[in-house]
Order: sequence, then C-alpha cells, then structure tokens
Amino acid sequence: MKHILFLWLTLGCISFSYTQTLTITDKETQYPLEGVAIISESPREYATTNTEGQTNISVFKDVNSIQIRLFGYETQILSYSQIETARFIIALKPSNLSLNQIVISGTRWRQSANNIPSKIISITTKEVALQNPQTAADLLGASGKVFIQKSQQGGGSPMIRGFATNRLIYTVDGVRMNTAIFRGGNLQNVINIDPFATESTEVLFGPSSVIYGSDAIGGVMSFQTLTPQLSKTEYQLVSGKALVRFSSANKEKTGHFDVNVGWEKWAMVTSFSSWDFDHLKQGSHGPEDYIKKIHTQRQNDEDIVITQEDPLLQIPSAYSQVNLMQKVRFQPNENWDFQYGFHYSETSPYGRYDRHNRFKNGSLRYAEWNYGPQSWMMNNLSVSHKGNNSLYDDFRIRLAQQSFEESRIDRSLNNNERTTNTENVEAYSINVDFNKRLNSANILYYGLEYVLNDVSSKGVITDISTETQKHGPSRYPQATWNSIAVYLNNEYQVSNKLTLQGGLRYNRFILDADFSNNLEFYPFSFDSAKINNGALTGSIGAVYRPKKSWSIKTNIGTAFRSPNVDDIGKIFDSEPGSVTVPNPDLKAEYAYNFDLGIAKVFDDIIKLDLTGYYTSLQNAMVQRDYQLNGENTIIYDGEESQIQAIQNAAVAHVYGVQAGIEVKLPSNFMFFSDINYQKGEEELDDGSTSASRHAAPLFGVTRIRYQKKDLTLELNTMYQGSKRFDDLPISEQDKDEIYAKDANGNNYAPSWYTLNLKTMYKINETFSLSGGVENLTDQRYRPFGSGISGAGRNVIMALRVDF
Repeated sequence: MKHILFLWLTLGCISFSYTQTLTITDKETQYPLEGVAIISESPREYATTNTEGQTNISVFKDVNSIQIRLFGYETQILSYSQIETARFIIALKPSNLSLNQIVISGTRWRQSANNIPSKIISITTKEVALQNPQTAADLLGASGKVFIQKSQQGGGSPMIRGFATNRLIYTVDGVRMNTAIFRGGNLQNVINIDPFATESTEVLFGPSSVIYGSDAIGGVMSFQTLTPQLSKTEYQLVSGKALVRFSSANKEKTGHFDVNVGWEKWAMVTSFSSWDFDHLKQGSHGPEDYIKKIHTQRQNDEDIVITQEDPLLQIPSAYSQVNLMQKVRFQPNENWDFQYGFHYSETSPYGRYDRHNRFKNGSLRYAEWNYGPQSWMMNNLSVSHKGNNSLYDDFRIRLAQQSFEESRIDRSLNNNERTTNTENVEAYSINVDFNKRLNSANILYYGLEYVLNDVSSKGVITDISTETQKHGPSRYPQATWNSIAVYLNNEYQVSNKLTLQGGLRYNRFILDADFSNNLEFYPFSFDSAKINNGALTGSIGAVYRPKKSWSIKTNIGTAFRSPNVDDIGKIFDSEPGSVTVPNPDLKAEYAYNFDLGIAKVFDDIIKLDLTGYYTSLQNAMVQRDYQLNGENTIIYDGEESQIQAIQNAAVAHVYGVQAGIEVKLPSNFMFFSDINYQKGEEELDDGSTSASRHAAPLFGVTRIRYQKKDLTLELNTMYQGSKRFDDLPISEQDKDEIYAKDANGNNYAPSWYTLNLKTMYKINETFSLSGGVENLTDQRYRPFGSGISGAGRNVIMALRVDF
C-alpha cells in the first residue's frame, strides 16, 4: 500500500518536481533504494537518496558523467540529460561482483574506495539485518575480517592485523571516540555504539595516522549513525523502523525504534534501543576446562559458594543496556548543511567473567569483580559548506563534547572490604577539514585537529558489614591530555588507470599528570609527570587499474601512538602476583607499514581479493618488570606482588594475509569466504621473542547464500585455528581462567568452528522477519584470548516493521 501511495505521489508531483528529484529503485523488487550515492567529479558534487529512494539532483544539471552507486548493485554512469529522458526514475540491477561500488567516508571525506590505496571494507545495513548482531562488536566480527575478544558478555574488543585496544581508532560520525584512558588490555567501549542506529560501518586496515593521529596503527573503525533525511518534495517525509528480537542462548529481549521526520530544509531523527541479556549458556560439546560449575552468592552476611544446577551457564554474565540518539539537521540551501547529534548509552553493572574464574589456595579468589555502569554521552555539531573558492571547494567543522564513565568493583572472597575505582573523562574536540580540486586530476585534503581529555579518578573502600566508606587508591592520576595537529593529503589521478595518494601530519601531544591523590598509598618518588613532544607521520600509496576487472593497491605508511594517561599513570593488578605502577618517562611508539593488495573479477562470476601486509612497531610500549624506589615488589591488595610498568622496551613485528573469494553460482546462489592469517612477535628483555598478545590465530568465515527477491537464506561457518602453549604470548601462558589444558597440562587455545543458519524474509514493504539458528552443533568454544565462551546453540527470532 505504501509503495502504491509513494508512486502516486511521485507521479502526481512530477509536473513540477521531476526536473530536480531523482528516484532510484531496485530493478527486481521495485522497492525504493536508500543510501544510493550520486557522484560527479567535474564539478565535484555528491548526493544520497533518502528512505523513499529520492534525492535532489539540481546541482548536477548539464553534467555529462554522473555515477550512481550502491553496494550490491551495478554502477550506472549517466548524463543529466539521460536521467531527464528517463523521467528521473532509475532502476538499479543487483550485482555482487564489482571492484568499484563503495563510497567511503572513513577518510573524513566521501571518496571512492577504488581510489584509496589501503584495504577498506564496508558493512551494509542489509548485512546487519541478516546477521542480527547483538552488539556493535558482534557486527564487526560478523564481517569475518575483524577478530573479536571478550572477557565478559558485556564486551567485545576488536583485533585487526595483530593490533587491538589503544592501537586502533573508533570514530562515530567522524568524531574520535578513543580517550586518554584507552588501555593496552581488552576494551569494551565499542558496545556503546548502537547497531540499529548505524547506517554504515567501515573498517580501514593498516596505519591511518595522517588523518586520525595517535593510536591509528592497526586500523580505524568508522561508524556513521542515521542521518536525518530531508524531504525531496513539498510533502513531509516520515519514515522509520521498529524491531523486537529474542535469542535463546542468553534469553535476549531487545527492542528498538527510530523515526525520521523531514521537511525541505529541516529534518530530525530519534532512535531508542533497549537490550536485556540473561547469563550466557555455552555449548555442550567441547573442552571441559571451560566449564565452571560454581559461583558465589552473599547470604546472611557471608560469601557462599553455590553449585550450579546448569553447569553450562556462565554466571555472572547477565547485563542490560539502553541507547538514545537525537539528531537535527538544517539545510538552508545547497551550500550549507548543519547537523547536531546527541548520543547516550548506559549499561547495567556486569560481572567480568574471567576474573570470577580465578582461584587462590584452591578456592575462588573473588566474591565480586564487576564493571559498574559504563556510560557514554556525546554532543556533536557538524557544519558543512560548499565554497567553490580559491581556498576550498568543501569545508567541514566538527565540534564535539563527550563524557565517559566507567568503574571497577572488586572484593576478595570472605573479605568485607569492597574496592571501587571510578574513572571519568571529559573529552572535547575540534576538527576542521577542507578539500580543494586544484585541477581535473588533483584533489587536496587538509585540515587541523584539537583534542582535550580531562581525566579524573577516585578510589573508595567500603566495609560492607558496616557500610562505612573511606578514601582508597585511585586507578589513575588526575590528568589532562592534549593533541594538536595539522595534516595534508593529496589525491592525484595520473590517468584513468593510475591514482596516487600521499599525505603528512604533524602532531603535538601534551600530558600533565598529578599523582598526589595516591602518594599516601604508594611510595612514588615523583608527584607529577609531564610530556610535551611531537610526531611526524606520512603515507604514500597507489592504485593501479589495468582493466575494469583488475585492481592493484600498494601503500607505505607510518603511524604513532603517544603515551596516554593509562600508559603513564595506571595502578592495576594485571595478573595474579603482579601489579602495574606508573612510569613518567614514556615516549611515543612508531609503526612502519607496507601492504599490497590485488583484486580481480573473472567473467563477472568469480572475485578474488588478496592483501599482504607487514608492520614494524618501534619503541613499543609494553609491560615489563620494573623497580620502584629500588624495590622489585610491593604489597598490593594484601599480597606481595612483582612490580611492573609500561615501558618503551620492545620492537614488535606483525605480518599476515587477508584473502577473500566470491563466486556467483547458478539459481541465485552465492559463495563467499574470507580467511585471515597473521603472525606477530615482540622482543623480550633478554633478547628472545614472544608471540604478540593481539595476533589472533587463523580465523575466517565461509558462507553459501541464496537470494531471490524478498527471501535470503544463508548457511555459514565461522572458525578459528588453534594456538599451542609454546605459541601463546608469554603473558598469556599462566592464565588458567582463560585457556583449556593440553595433554601435558599446559594452557592452549583449541581450534573451533560453528555452523550457523541465517534467514530474512520481507513479507511486504512494511513487515519483515529474520532469524535463524547459530552454532547448530552446539559447540563449546572460546575465541582466542577470551575469558568467556561463545553461545551454544542459539535460536534467534526478530520482527521488523518499516514505515
């Protein structure tokens, strides 16, 4: 009904609006297509279709070459007059094999992926709807190209090309999400991002410091949230979606809705999501070492160890979360675009499952080890202007304020003292970006950035028997971290077959830390630390396209990571018998990277994609034994512990291969497979080497998919290779709570696989069903480095309503 009404309105308005409003549909289903990119290089213009498949193309009038692109469809190149002859209605034909489909924004400006020398993937909203990821971490993992580690169900720490945590960048709507307390240990901040409110996700592999500065060593994960859609006609545009979902393995109860209201110049979008997860049940077939049959409860002022009725339940792992987003857009004319976004996310407290598995003297070590509520708030104002002057063609300024809060709560078994550490970060950033076409072949991108992080940290010790509190040691000093940078990047099209790109960035980073809040607890020989240093990074790369079916990319780049507050000032028990203390003498680490990628399409039937890379990390910040006032040990949490600190004490090397294949089979079937192999080594104090902590074993995903009109069916297998005890990082070999035991009683990471059935059926333009069964064979598996097992057999059911 909606489709009939939409066509009636389109035809009814055609007499006065068809000269500006283009409508794009799917050639098979006739449904309007959202997010189609309309591009011209001369003049340099860009537009996208809204939820009705419409966009205003008056700026393209008289243009001879207009590219119409959408991932999963054949690209069309038409002139304005040809579009006009077609009465401004274009139908795109689905096609899964192409080298020139994606328009990416992860480089801060919309560029064709075909002109970017680095490897880039885009995860579409259609793929998200089919895979039904529970969190943004699961969304990344479903790609088969990003490895996800979890220490608890409420988490997900991406690993990319042997790097993770504070050596990767997260951005939301172009704003840096990394803070000065992003740590080397596993992070769960990515779950603050709402997959339902994300319209595109891009992953840039390899160093990206020219654009993003510190931390962009292994890659960048760029999330673009829902953009308020303007009406392209005189009628008000109202659209949105609502969804409910249930999953059996953790009794997931999820609800989401978003609504967009658009006029010709104003638009707004509101989004709300709620998740509730019970304790996660693992599979019944796999290593017995992953089963913990007991957990603690507080009863009558006493810690009691409970034997579980169901030993496959991972207790405690339950948690809940809510996300809210409100965005407003004002476009007074074709040259100006103002967008404001408000984002809020908060989780419930949740247990860190691997810590609840630690034993001491034959009994559970902790009665409590939980993360408190993790919250994130962002206010973001973006202003864009098309200047077409001598200084710039396009200009954009982003002003952002973010508030982060996280806490850790722990109490030893049968100990009445509970320690709570709470950290708050106020983050402020300004990004000013320009682009300027110097001539038909040469585009200049340049800009500047300022980032300020204000870190506060406090510790509280509570006697749970009397509820009295006293000041305790804090995890971090009180500190500020500043970054000031300028960058310049140039894209030069030598010919239709060859594009070069290179850039430079100079970054100044300044850190001031005050340790006076902890001097009464720890005998530091210093009460403050200051860093004020600079870093120069650059990259140069090329894309060569001998034919439309061939693409060869190569890139040489450098990246850096400046010491942050977590590196320089953390106090934390990193493992049993060891404690990490501050080190005020840290310097930046630098990465040097080379990668080469080749992609080829054979007869529009087979597509091969192969990328090899090598990264050398110099002056690497790693955790090593340390002395404090001449002492090797310190009493921490009532236990004599080896003193360690983050130090510039290593050189690390990572190399690997990413390979993918897509095959178009008869009768609407497709075959996909992605496999990733990486190997990482880091230097130890004695000159020997150890495996890098974040270099995952071989992993990947293989899919066979049937798709015809409104029905999609997919059978896939996700898998991971094993890591023997001798191949584990030295720092991981003693973590009994994480790994299984081999025949010799040593820890190791077993290989695993899951078989998964996914389906999605569009009943009509309004209603659609999706779901399936994950882990059909009920395997008990644990991704490398994870402290919690993946879900056992899991039935998923979701109903979506689009309006």
